[in-house]
This record gives sequence, C-alpha cells and structure tokens, in this order.
Amino acid sequence: MSTTATLEIDGKKYNLPIVVGTEGERAVDVSTLRAATGHITLDEGYGNTGSCKSAVTFIDGEKGILRYRGIPIEELADQSTFIETAYLIIYGHLPTSAELQRFSDLLTENQNLHEDMKYHFNGFPPNAHPMAILSAMINANSCFYPGLMGPEVRNEFDIHVARLISQVRTIAAFSYRKSRGYPYIYPKRDLKYTANFLHMMFSQPYDDYKLIPEVVHALDLIFLLHADHEQNCSTSTVRMVASGQANLFASAAAGVCALWGHLHGGANQAVVEMLQQIYDSGDDGSKFITAAKDKTSGKRLMGFGHRVYKNHDPRARIIKKACDDILVKLHINDPLLDIAKRLEEVALRESYFIERKLYPNVDFYSGIIMRAIGIPVEMFTVMFAIGRMPGWIANFKEIMEEKQSRIYRPRQVYIGPVNQTYVPRPQRKPRTV
Repeated sequence: MSTTATLEIDGKKYNLPIVVGTEGERAVDVSTLRAATGHITLDEGYGNTGSCKSAVTFIDGEKGILRYRGIPIEELADQSTFIETAYLIIYGHLPTSAELQRFSDLLTENQNLHEDMKYHFNGFPPNAHPMAILSAMINANSCFYPGLMGPEVRNEFDIHVARLISQVRTIAAFSYRKSRGYPYIYPKRDLKYTANFLHMMFSQPYDDYKLIPEVVHALDLIFLLHADHEQNCSTSTVRMVASGQANLFASAAAGVCALWGHLHGGANQAVVEMLQQIYDSGDDGSKFITAAKDKTSGKRLMGFGHRVYKNHDPRARIIKKACDDILVKLHINDPLLDIAKRLEEVALRESYFIERKLYPNVDFYSGIIMRAIGIPVEMFTVMFAIGRMPGWIANFKEIMEEKQSRIYRPRQVYIGPVNQTYVPRPQRKPRTV
C-alpha cells in the first residue's frame, strides 16, 4: 500500500504522509498542509478528522468491536470489574493483585470529601441539576489540593487519580441527597466501589440500604461499559482543556459539562422520557412504533441505533442480560418497563428496524436498569460521568506525557462580512428582521 497520498491544488501536487494505526486504520496526515499550501481542511463536526493518536480505546463501528487497551469489551464485562478496568484504561495494563490492592486502598483512603465541601452544596437551590453540581463541585474540590498545579503533580498523579475517581461518586451521592433534603451518608471502608455508591445514595442514618448482588453487579457493569469510548464529545473536550495545561480536576469538570448535553450523555435519560411520554398518551408503544416509521411524524425511537456502530452495539448485547436479570430479581411492576420490553421485541423482530440496523443500544438498557434500581432520571447522566471518569483520566494522562504536546487550536473558514467600518451610534439605522 502507498505510504503517501497526493493532493493536487491549482495544478500543483503535494505528497502527504499516510499514518497507519495498530488496528490497520489509515489516516492522511495534514499537519503541514497549511504551511505547504495555504489551505486547511474543513470537516464540520470532525466526523472524518483524527485529532490525536491514542493507545486507550479502539472501535470498529462496522464490525461492532470495542476494545480497551486491546482487550475485547466482552472479556472485561465477563471477567473484570469497573475498578480493575479503570486501572487498565488509565495505566495501560491489567494490574497484578498487589497493584489492584494498592489502587483499591487509595480509593478507600481518598473517598471522603473535605468537610468544608459540605457548605458548597448548601449554595445550590434544591432543584439544581445534578450535572451542574457535579461539574462545579469537582472544580471546587480541586481548591483543597493545591498540589494539582505544582511541579510535584506528576509524582502525586496516582493520588490525584484516586481522589477524582473515588470522590466523584461521593459528590454525586451528596448532590442527589441534597436535592431530596436527605442527610448526607458517608462512605464505608468495608464496601467496594459500586456498593459504596449505592449505600451513599440510598441509606438512611437509621437504616442501611440493602445491597442486592444483582443490582450492584448491574450498576458496576454500566460503569465498566461506559469507561471509555474513543474521541467522543466529552473526551475530546477533556483533551482540549488538558492541552492548555489545566489540572486534572478542571479538565474532568469540563468533560462533565460536555457530557451534560442531551445529544451525548443525556441519551439514556431521553429513553425514559420517551417511555413516559408514550405512557402518558395512553399508548402501549404500538402507536409510537408506527409513528416512528413515518419520517414526517417527528417521532423518534430513543435508545435505538448508534452514530458509531453500524451493526450491533457490543455493549448492548452485554448489558441486555443484566437488564433481564434485574427485572426478574426485583419483581418490578412498572408500566414504563413494560412499554420498553414491547419496543425491544418489535425492534429485534421487525424487518424495518433490522434492515436499518436500529437495534437497542447501551443507552436503552442502561436507562431501564437505572429506573429499575430507583435512580432518578435526572441522575442518569451523572452515572455516565462516574463511569467515563477513567477514560477522561487516561486521555488527560496521554496529553501530559506527550513530549511534543501542543495546545489544541482548530482552524476555521471565515464566512462573515468583510470590509466593514465602525459607524457612530447616532448614525446607526435600526435593523429590519
């Protein structure tokens, strides 16, 4: 295969190097294009632009492949845990027993927030969105660790990682309890990561939350399946902010803000909201499915299909079983979940959806699971943020370890007015619409 691509502009040819990834992906390196030709590439939404080289995650959307550090997601979901997978994603290898124990110990030692952080929660109104609180509190939390910006930050990276991964769930649980007017529940040293989060969310001072193994496993699996997903909107945002040498907490807080958008992290919330709308209309899902097939209806099945995966979402296949197990274990009688099962059955059976590869994706099943567990819909995106934290940290780490790292600074094609002059205020004419 050729190692260069030829671009011709105004009759002059330019050779551009071709970069080949370890999985065989090929990219044309245009980093010298502007200097050589005076032109830039235009790719709105970056759908065909590689912004970096990364060793964290590989996706093949056509084949339905997702691998963390080269390991298939199916193997990790079957044999690993969220915390072990987080270590793999951040440090690049599966931990030994000793390494995993040290990592777990660091998480336990750093799970409590500084007591003064409680006063920050009091500044938010009761109806504040948990994602707003999460982003603000991650940033506020960094103020208690001045070493984040000091020269010793690289030497204390493991501690900062542990603080962020461990305390993000504490912040999330506290924000939920603040919105409900409940007292804060502190983490327990003897509980593992996901079990501790459920304890902080749902326990009361007089009554500990009863931990059901299937529930703990299902939520841990949700975290694991969301731990990284290549250069998505929020991960790219983290890299963008980190490239300016912002600290780890600030970069992660920016990732939370990017994830908040309903086109990104809000997809599983949109699933439940769709189910609620169907139920409120008196439909069992049948009418909605018919309308969804009509492009003029404005109805869209949320949680079906995926921008990246043109086949099955590999995460959906994994999480479907956990979803089925949860519904059986909890004996839940929920009309919204009944509607969800009907939508799933139709999408997996009817040719309209099969031909268009509109299969249920991970957001569909994770939304059902979280509703069954009792996590309120406004907390769904927060769950996503907790799970995605290892991927954000790993990408932050790549930026910091890149010896030739440059601040990210995309170009643009200007399409605004030209040759304008300043008009004094008395001479300005009202604009007509």
